[in-house]
Amino acid sequence: MRIATWNVNSVKARLPRLLGWLADTSPDVVCLQETKCAAGAFPTAEVAELGYLTAAHGDGRWNGVAVLSRVGLADVATGFPDEPGFPLPEARAIAADCAGIRVWSVYVPNGRTPDSAHYAYKLAWLAGLREALAAEPGPELVVCGDFNVAPTDDDVWDPAVFAGSTHVTGPERAALARLTEIGLVDVVPQPMKGPHPYTYWDYRAGMFPKNMGMRIDLVLASAAVNRRVRAAYVDRDARKGPSPSDHAPIVVDLD
Repeated sequence: MRIATWNVNSVKARLPRLLGWLADTSPDVVCLQETKCAAGAFPTAEVAELGYLTAAHGDGRWNGVAVLSRVGLADVATGFPDEPGFPLPEARAIAADCAGIRVWSVYVPNGRTPDSAHYAYKLAWLAGLREALAAEPGPELVVCGDFNVAPTDDDVWDPAVFAGSTHVTGPERAALARLTEIGLVDVVPQPMKGPHPYTYWDYRAGMFPKNMGMRIDLVLASAAVNRRVRAAYVDRDARKGPSPSDHAPIVVDLD
């Protein structure tokens, strides 16, 4: 079974690339983030031609998450109980059963700056996510998505550049680490080039070819699923070419 996650930064803008990537990579389950479209506007017909069912959660121009599956899609849930909002809950989480695995696609709030209300919202949202995941009853669980947190200094190209900014602060990393305390394992992709398997590179000139990136897209797996992992990689090629997303997909192969 092949599971993937990708922040596409607008599914409509990236649709030709997404369809080509699905055809070439052939994942069984795909978690998408930052789809930037209402659920009813998601291109379900186009992905259906490739054999995928769709569960989408979106509220328009911002945010948006989805799960695509060609191995079944059941018990779909959007958001989670007592989900924090800003001020109302946003389209940031969706879950579904896919071939016996409970799969979550999440798009964690950015946080903007540590002194902003957005940052407090981010921490509250991560705390709420932890409670929701801890309540999942089954042993097979995968949480994929853009967490907007680099777990360690090894996950950014230059820690000094990020000092004092979001994505690397102690409270954010602690909130992320609390997800592992409920039994989830960070499935770290095998490095492609260089020591760090980054998943995000800013669009600004030179960041991607210079590999000045961050690892903020993650696959967190329960112990039962982690035992099945036989390979994981960042598809850096999907970040190349014209009009790419600023994120690359992560692909995880299970026995």
